[in-house]
Amino acid sequence: MFTIYPAIDIRGGKCVRLLQGDYEKETVYGDSPFTMAKSFEDKGATWIHTVDLDGAKKGEPVNHEVVLKTAQELSANVQIGGGIRTSASVSQYLDNGVARVILGSSAISDPAFVKEMLRTYGGKRVAIGIDARDGYVATHGWLKTSEVKAEELAQELVEFGAETFIMTDISRDGMLSGPNVEAIAALGKTTGKEVIASGGMSEMKDIADLVARIDDGVSGAIIGKALYTGRISLEEALKEVSRSC
Repeated sequence: MFTIYPAIDIRGGKCVRLLQGDYEKETVYGDSPFTMAKSFEDKGATWIHTVDLDGAKKGEPVNHEVVLKTAQELSANVQIGGGIRTSASVSQYLDNGVARVILGSSAISDPAFVKEMLRTYGGKRVAIGIDARDGYVATHGWLKTSEVKAEELAQELVEFGAETFIMTDISRDGMLSGPNVEAIAALGKTTGKEVIASGGMSEMKDIADLVARIDDGVSGAIIGKALYTGRISLEEALKEVSRSC
């Protein structure tokens, strides 16, 4: 099974994209994240990937109301990351219609919390977001780089129930330069778990290349800027996956 996740990054209540996670390099693509999500659902998306950029920077949910509205009013599944660092924030989402939360920075700053959430909700509802810069995990909205290697972090969390990883190569995010297929597949092979690719999607070939690595654990692709700029058609991406899987 391979899933396409159209991406909605929310900042200041608007739908935006950042270049390589740089808050100073922002492009606004819409005033309503909910309307954008509805348009993706209308085109056939069964999942919507959302990121609370303000929350990632602040360390607590900021744009949660629009995320909850999206989860409750659309039939598509919603996953959310950004600023989720307490059990209250996790339950606020998972108990109110959100299908999956993504924990990222806290995997480094508060591993005990992440392990507790994995035990409480399971690895299908709690995904681990691994944002890597040169192979090392970046945290706090990509503003800091840790000394922890991505694959080592993933292997440790598998022992505590992690089943779903979202891997972003920051150097490729928003650059339309193609995903780091080998690194994504390597994480899948190392952990034996599902890995969703994020960052750099630029053309249909990128999707085909990832689908070809399903046996390595690659289970999906998050597509952002390429959808907004028209380089990838969501309808065509969904058709490509249905043909190949």
